[in-house]
Amino acid sequence: MNALLELEGVTLELGEREVLHDVSFRVQRGETKVILGASGSGKTTILRLMLGLTRPDRGAIRIAGHDIARLSERDLQRDCRQQMAMVFQNAALFDSLTVRENVGYRLWEQRNMPDDEIEKIVEDSLRFVGLDDVLDKMPGELSGGMRKRVGIARALASGAQVILYDEPTAGLDPINTCVVTQHILELKAKHATQIVVTHDIETANHVADSVLMIQRGRVVFEGTPDALHRSDNPVVRAFINPDCRPVRPPASGPDIRPST
Repeated sequence: MNALLELEGVTLELGEREVLHDVSFRVQRGETKVILGASGSGKTTILRLMLGLTRPDRGAIRIAGHDIARLSERDLQRDCRQQMAMVFQNAALFDSLTVRENVGYRLWEQRNMPDDEIEKIVEDSLRFVGLDDVLDKMPGELSGGMRKRVGIARALASGAQVILYDEPTAGLDPINTCVVTQHILELKAKHATQIVVTHDIETANHVADSVLMIQRGRVVFEGTPDALHRSDNPVVRAFINPDCRPVRPPASGPDIRPST
């Protein structure tokens, strides 16, 4: 089966620092792949490479058969970026636009369908995330969880083949984390192609068909969530079950109790 998206031997260097080293993986149509790793491991950089915002020093990135490293900026926009939509970590909504305008922004920019059609797509997308009652609110009137959900609605409205998520549950309370996770699962049930970048092992457990774990720019694991938890790789084990035993106070030392 031909992959919808493929990285092959991708290496990226920034100055003397190697950010990614020989990263390879595939994403099939209808698959939800989680890219898991600690902060600074290179996860978000992979998303930037997929969008063509950064070009690799070595290796190939193919989207629907197109090697984006060989495309001009114009062809990249036409052939690749139009097939993807990003749900940003901080939602990245336009503060001066209403929710309605934010969700339909890409469609109105393209001007390739009637306004009433766009309005229906916008309303349906917001209804999917349970926010069809905030159409005319401004982003500043929404909670952090609501802004994340508007970001998902905007990605849906775009009609993109692939939805990319950058830390979709970061900074959310448990209830909103559950809500956002549920929306990703609902899209998974509809066979949407999704790539979820996260450091949250619980999010990975819930939504992933497959997990790619990276550390310091290198792939250390790829497989199912079950296989991840069975892995005997010490790097994987340390990430899944970090040693958080309390630190014992020193036997002697300065008195650091707060003054009364």
